[in-house]
Amino acid sequence: MVRFLKWVIVTIGILAGLIIGAAVLVPMFVDVGKYLPDIEAMVTRQTGRSFSMGDDIKLSLFPWAGVRLSDLTLGNPEGFEDKPMITVKSFEARVKVLPLFSKQIQVDKFIVESPNIALVKNKAGQGNWENIGSLDIGASDQGDQAQATDPAQETSAKTQTDSTDLPIESLIVDRFAVINGFLSYVDKGSGLAKKISDLNLDLSDISLDKAIDITLGAKVDGKPVSLTGTAGPVGKNPGATDIDFDLMVKALDQLALSLKGRLIKPMTEQAVDLSVDLAPFSPKKLFVSLDQIFPIETGDASALDNLSLKAVVKGSAKAVSVSDGVLVLDDSIMNFSAQARAFEKPDLKFILSLDKIDVDRYLPSATENDSGRVASAKDGSPAMDTGKDGRKTNTIDYAPLRRMVLDAKVNIGSLKVSGLSMANITASLAGKNGVFTLDPFSMDLYQGKAGAKAGIDVRKNTPTTNLHLTTSDIQAGPVIRDSTGKDIIEGALVSDISLSMTGDTLDMIKKTLAGKGELKFIDGAIVGVDIAGTIRNAKAGIGLGEYTTEKPRTDFAELKIPYTAAKGLVKIPEASLISPLLRLVANGQTHLVKETLDFRIEPKLVATLKGQGDTKDRSGLLIPLLITGTWGNPKVRPDLEAILKNQLPDANELKQLINGDGSDSGKKTEIKDTAKGLIKGLFN
Repeated sequence: MVRFLKWVIVTIGILAGLIIGAAVLVPMFVDVGKYLPDIEAMVTRQTGRSFSMGDDIKLSLFPWAGVRLSDLTLGNPEGFEDKPMITVKSFEARVKVLPLFSKQIQVDKFIVESPNIALVKNKAGQGNWENIGSLDIGASDQGDQAQATDPAQETSAKTQTDSTDLPIESLIVDRFAVINGFLSYVDKGSGLAKKISDLNLDLSDISLDKAIDITLGAKVDGKPVSLTGTAGPVGKNPGATDIDFDLMVKALDQLALSLKGRLIKPMTEQAVDLSVDLAPFSPKKLFVSLDQIFPIETGDASALDNLSLKAVVKGSAKAVSVSDGVLVLDDSIMNFSAQARAFEKPDLKFILSLDKIDVDRYLPSATENDSGRVASAKDGSPAMDTGKDGRKTNTIDYAPLRRMVLDAKVNIGSLKVSGLSMANITASLAGKNGVFTLDPFSMDLYQGKAGAKAGIDVRKNTPTTNLHLTTSDIQAGPVIRDSTGKDIIEGALVSDISLSMTGDTLDMIKKTLAGKGELKFIDGAIVGVDIAGTIRNAKAGIGLGEYTTEKPRTDFAELKIPYTAAKGLVKIPEASLISPLLRLVANGQTHLVKETLDFRIEPKLVATLKGQGDTKDRSGLLIPLLITGTWGNPKVRPDLEAILKNQLPDANELKQLINGDGSDSGKKTEIKDTAKGLIKGLFN
């Protein structure tokens, strides 16, 4: 028995020696180059396009199984330029043989030098990379289909697919590299052309149980891009365990983005836990480095010159959340968190806190903005389509809003927009099933406060909106002056306004506007109109006094304007003005669709026409004024019939005074023109 085992061992040793000897000696004496035409023909047959290799072929079998190839060229298919699709200067790989018997893979090197890939899409939309290897697949496909009819084989295949275990015990790769690569893409239909040059990828110390060092550098259209860091380990069961990564992406000498976190069980949970840190950069300089014109014209040349972002992102196929978000834009800092789930709706929730921002810095200058407004729709309405009956129909699709669930909270320390300065803004917006509610909304505005509650219902194709607005002690003069550049009215505004409307176009809103409320201005003035001065000048015109040349202004202790609105008709039942010099009552209406005016103002003067200070309720001259016409062309004139009933001077003389006749006509019509300009300013 011992003698038999001895012969067995000797025999195995001899066979092993012969195998090793053959592995070492065969590459030395066998001319692999003579098989080159056969290899080229086989690849050509399998890919359907020409293939060639250089004659510098090296082969080794022991102790390293390796191959080195040079000058590989794969051509384009028919219908494309007669140029190579892929060229590779050299390819080299070496694997240690003996560890393979124990399921251990040890790779010394895997290096691709100077790969050049030219991807082209022709005008017909076909890419030169399509259908590679499709010529001889039919027969194998039929064989595969025939084999797949065996249920036992189907079960076995499914088991192998579901399993993520590698059929190896270990993997070690000393170096995996792509050196000096080049990739180009040309779409001849659209004219788009992109290229990646100087591509160098180096992965070192690759294994299943250690993190992989990654170094990637390239130029995209001549602009530098790099990726460095670590990823892994992937483990013996890739995709079933978490994969950590710590990467730094740099681009265009402007961007530096840090990505640190982990992929959570990529094959099963498919989730990510990621920290994002985008270092400060200048968006404007970024576009300069791209040789592109910055797409936004800002009123402030220094705007959009500093941007950075930090956040923690957790997500899966079912939900995404963002926490600890910090966005810095110039001198504004925004902290935020957000959550999105049920993407088919979606269900959104976010909290935003902004310290300050001047929106006007980021808008075009006033001249550019005005021209932009002229170029837009005249009525500011959404885009419209014409239906079969010739009527315009709304093109807005509210279906996404009906599905959406929204819970948003916003806090802003200070905000400037359209010239208006606001502070301590708090807003909460919630929506579900097509009904959205803004409650609460509050802010500090020009020494006062404003609050609002609003709701919009888009469950039907035509939305309905309700608004309740209250203000207290807001200085109306600065508000109007900063927002419109006009002086119209001054005083502390106290208001309670309720409005409702249907539709999403200006015309529809005008037709359906309804509501009621009251505006009250305290200790202010109507700028541009001097009612007492009008009467003084009227008296001077008929020989009862002298003209005054003071700046037009009507001071008041209180101006109260109640209103009701229905179907676009706004009625003011009894507006009143209380002034040390006069009392005023006004009533009438304006039609929002027709843009017409129909008001009557009755001023009652106190005993004296000189100066102010007499606050007693006195019975004075009553000279009513009528305001008619349109918003763009208002007409202001005395109510002559009422004047005659109060036995004032002859009606013809008053007509002459109002219409003007001669050298003093400019003075006598100045107030009427001023009043018309004021009214036009209110509506334009």
